[in-house]
Amino acid sequence: MNRTGLVIALAVAVVAGLVFALQPELDVAISRWFYDPAKQDFPLRFERQLTFLRHASMWVITAIAAPFGIALVLKLLLPLRPMVIPGRAVLFVLATLAVGPGLFVNVTMKEHWSRSRPIDIPQFNGQEPFVPWWDPRGVCEKNCSFPAGESSGAFWTLAPAALAPPHWRALAYAGAIAFGSAVGALRIAFGGHFSSDVVFAGIFIFLIVWIAHGLIYRRGRLSDADVDRAIEWITLPVQAAVRRLASAFRRDQRQGGETP
Repeated sequence: MNRTGLVIALAVAVVAGLVFALQPELDVAISRWFYDPAKQDFPLRFERQLTFLRHASMWVITAIAAPFGIALVLKLLLPLRPMVIPGRAVLFVLATLAVGPGLFVNVTMKEHWSRSRPIDIPQFNGQEPFVPWWDPRGVCEKNCSFPAGESSGAFWTLAPAALAPPHWRALAYAGAIAFGSAVGALRIAFGGHFSSDVVFAGIFIFLIVWIAHGLIYRRGRLSDADVDRAIEWITLPVQAAVRRLASAFRRDQRQGGETP
């Protein structure tokens, strides 16, 4: 997560943005490769093996995030014990997952950037007008096309890739980008997203991961011990309050059960 990666991501954003803005029909042309006019549908979306791969990609994301989530839960339950995974790594991985694919893509963009999906436009036997990626004035009401949600989750694996040992990090980045691109290709083949949806999902997630990595790691102002102490500071008073409430409840139960 250095400046070279940022420059490359911004260059890709500028080139892709201009290409798909100046030639918006390119999105339709790419999706047309997977459309069968005779069936008036995207037939690959009915292939069980490909459907399985789509669901399996979500399992991969869950499997990667799960150890970090478990480490956080254990710390919340046992706040005085050190985290089983370094605190900054837990914060970085879970925060980027929540903010990137979660809040930014699925809660904000896909609910308010009203671009219809390929399968819903007239060129592919749908009823909603096609709009280019930069135009939020479509007619889609919710869970819209821009950017690609599942692809954003797959590209989020850039975050754990950034924590790989230095000699493995380039390979981890390549694997994360390949994973996100493969999931995006499936969504394009299924008629669920345009190519520009996938490209910008990757760009947005990279930028979020890059910013978070800089705030947590590159500036050097936050340590693993700081994260541990912050969780303890939040959790210990809550646990004490819960114990007091539980004790008061048991006392009331005993008093209520006494015979006058």
